[in-house]
Parts: sequence; C-alpha cells; structure tokens
Amino acid sequence: MDTIGLIGGMSWHSTLDYYRAINARTAEALGGHHSARILLSSLDFAEVRDCQVREDWDAAGSLLAAEARRLEAAGADRVAICTNLMHKVAPAVEAAIAVPLDHIGDAVAAAAQDRGVSRLGILGTDWVMREPFYAERLARHGVAAVMPSADDRVVVDRIIWDELTRGVVTDASRAAYLAVVDRLVAQGADGIVLACTEIQLLLGDSDVAVPVIDSMAAHAEAIASHALAPVAA
Repeated sequence: MDTIGLIGGMSWHSTLDYYRAINARTAEALGGHHSARILLSSLDFAEVRDCQVREDWDAAGSLLAAEARRLEAAGADRVAICTNLMHKVAPAVEAAIAVPLDHIGDAVAAAAQDRGVSRLGILGTDWVMREPFYAERLARHGVAAVMPSADDRVVVDRIIWDELTRGVVTDASRAAYLAVVDRLVAQGADGIVLACTEIQLLLGDSDVAVPVIDSMAAHAEAIASHALAPVAA
C-alpha cells in the first residue's frame, strides 16, 4: 500500500471528508483493521486565501509545492491536493516532486464517464468556472464543461466563500444552487460536478435530476485506488 500525502486545510471541512473517505475505501478493500497510510499537511487556509484574493498564483504555487516536497521527504509515495481551485497551481506542484500527483480533474472525468456523462455543468469558485485550467483537464478525457452565466457565477462563488468554507449550510443557498443547476441543464449539461469540495455539504445526487459528481468523493476514491494498486498487483 502506498503512503498518501494529502495537502489539505483548504478548507479543513472537506479535508475531514477526504480522510474519512480514503480510509473507508481502504478498509473496504483490505478488510480487518486496515486503514490508509496517510501523511497530512493541513495548511492555514487564511494564507492560501490571501494568495487567492491577491491572485498571486506564483506565491500559491510555491506554498503548495513546498508542502508537497515536505510530504515526499516524509515518505509519501504519491501526493494529492484536497481542493479543486488549487489545481490551478498543480503544474508547479508536479514540477516540485518526483512522486505522482493525483489530479482531481482526472478523477472527476473518470467518474463522469462511468455514469455516462459527457457534458458536465460546473459548480465551483469563480476561477474554476471562468478560467480554462479545469475545463481543459476534463477535455483531455473527452468530457465537455458547461459553465454558468456571469450572474450565476457570482451567486455560486459568494456562497462558497461566505458560507460553505466556514461550515455554514442553509436552505436558501441550496435553493439558489438548484436554480443554477436547472439553468445548466437547460444549456445542455447532462450531469453536474460539485467542483468545490465543500459543495457536497449542500447538494447531493438526491437533490438533482441529472447525475451529480461529488469531486471530493471521486478524488478520494481515485487516491485510495491508486494507493492500493501495489497491494492488488
């Protein structure tokens, strides 16, 4: 079993779910008292958020790359970034380490294909919805991205930063997200990805008529499966 290096704390609410999901998948696969071998670097999200607000992506990339190197030096056989947005700096992290980086976009695309989804409506932070880095990663696997309108991006982004990353979940915000989902489906989306790891606190499969891809769950499943591969070999 590989030792997994997680870069978390962005925010810690979803990092908890990563830890739980990876261990649950490992226990299911191996049985008995088995759990995953995990090294966790939990960042102070305020430092990361400051880089985001200033749009200083070089600083953000350097910060995450340094954490990835620490995890590798501590014995991690593979590294994962426990957030969608910070995969914007995934190239800097990959360049800093010799071990594999398990990319969330690859995991989301694989989950979409498994469910027969070819056009994913994207719910995430403004950068994830507006910039090409996320859509381009999905496109490598033949999955198209359907983006919300500018007005809807404002709503989705505000709820993430003002509420979900602080652990606040409200019925009003759920209703607002469902209205955005309806418009994405009307634009041709045949599935929805919760492309912020906190959105799974608000929406799930039972809330939406089309398939919903929980990016955190898909990513955690992929991380665990890759880590377990040496056991299965």
